[in-house]
Amino acid sequence: MAHSFRAFRIHQENGRVAPRLETISLDDLAAGEVVVKVEYSTINYKDALAATGAGKILRRYPLVGGIDLAGRVVSSTDAAFKPGDPVLVNGCGLSETHDGGYAQFARVKSEWVVPIPAGLDAWQCMALGTAGYTAALGIHRMEQNGQQPDQGEIVVTGATGGVGSLAIDMLAGRGYRAVAVTGKSSAEEYLRSLGAARVLLRESINLGSRPLEEAQWAGAIDNVGGDLLAWLTRTTNFWGNIASIGMAGSGELKSTVFPFILRGVNLLGINSVFTPRALRLAVWQRLASDLKPRHLDRIVSATIDFDQLPGAFDAFIQGKVTGRVVVRIGE
Repeated sequence: MAHSFRAFRIHQENGRVAPRLETISLDDLAAGEVVVKVEYSTINYKDALAATGAGKILRRYPLVGGIDLAGRVVSSTDAAFKPGDPVLVNGCGLSETHDGGYAQFARVKSEWVVPIPAGLDAWQCMALGTAGYTAALGIHRMEQNGQQPDQGEIVVTGATGGVGSLAIDMLAGRGYRAVAVTGKSSAEEYLRSLGAARVLLRESINLGSRPLEEAQWAGAIDNVGGDLLAWLTRTTNFWGNIASIGMAGSGELKSTVFPFILRGVNLLGINSVFTPRALRLAVWQRLASDLKPRHLDRIVSATIDFDQLPGAFDAFIQGKVTGRVVVRIGE
């Protein structure tokens, strides 16, 4: 193992976020039972918020950024993991309270570590990353709650983002009729290529104002929050499930209890960070099997080198990124 290695570390200086590539040692990392040589990480919207200071993500400074990592075990004091084992970690407080995946080596708690399932490699795991995991967790919980393809259309908001793109691919692969909602008129061909049956432009939607509007959807995956999520509660059909995943539009929800009482609509909060381990393992197994996206190469817009990472975040904040960006950390 190298005595020193490169990391993208986020500092706070004079009250401002100050991220930079620098050389650190294992002694600089947070404690953990498993040391991983990182091969790939990825960029999520949350990573961009943390690295630019546009959102208050880090709970302490300095920290290595990156909420996802995949690579191979170098050492472990937990007998469940041996040197050479291919593993991944997503969420679990990485780049919030614990050093994350933007480093050539990571040290993490053993209960966070997921063996890479057969059928996936390290690049594919990061092409999925927290975005794919969150989309799959949303679908998994909807199906646990009775969602079935023959019940009708599932609408996906924020459809060109990582979660939205992967959710559409997964839903279509499972036999659902997925409807994409996007603010990007140029994205229709891309969304249809992933399996979207229909594409709705956000500006063309009449959100209405009544406590209950005409029922249109058997279920929904929402990445936006705010007015769009409120509209989904009013337009989802009897016993439908809404997976609330993101708040790219707003963290507010102005609604009434009518959809939940009169139509039995279920609003499912999806927390991808603090997932019980058994559920996390089950979802990653599904990502390697029945929920494995069919168009990962199309959804990944770029695989960038570690040196390119500092300049890649602004495009996420500005909403200019479609799909996923993978970061090659290892040589």
